[in-house]
Amino acid sequence: MIRMKAMADLFDPEPARWGLRGDPWVWQAMRDHLGETYLPPTLGEAEAMLYNAFNRIVGVDLAAEPEPSVYRPEFAHGGLSSGHIHLLTWRLELLPLLVDRAQARL
Repeated sequence: MIRMKAMADLFDPEPARWGLRGDPWVWQAMRDHLGETYLPPTLGEAEAMLYNAFNRIVGVDLAAEPEPSVYRPEFAHGGLSSGHIHLLTWRLELLPLLVDRAQARL
């Protein structure tokens, strides 16, 4: 029996570094949101799913948002930058990491 690959599998292991304190909470929320959704057959579809999930969870269009970070109280769990999400880190490191992991599994 062939095991279908789940989008949530892309989130393990966590990255070695984050931008701001809200980033790990967004990572977990994305993992939970995508849950057992199957990895789609093309890289373009997987990439679109990841970016759409981020945009929905954080409430911004990552491609259009000019600010380097945003604050979301639902990701505030203590600390100076708690609840802040570093969009530049997501653009340049975290989402590309997830896309690379998707490509490796296709």
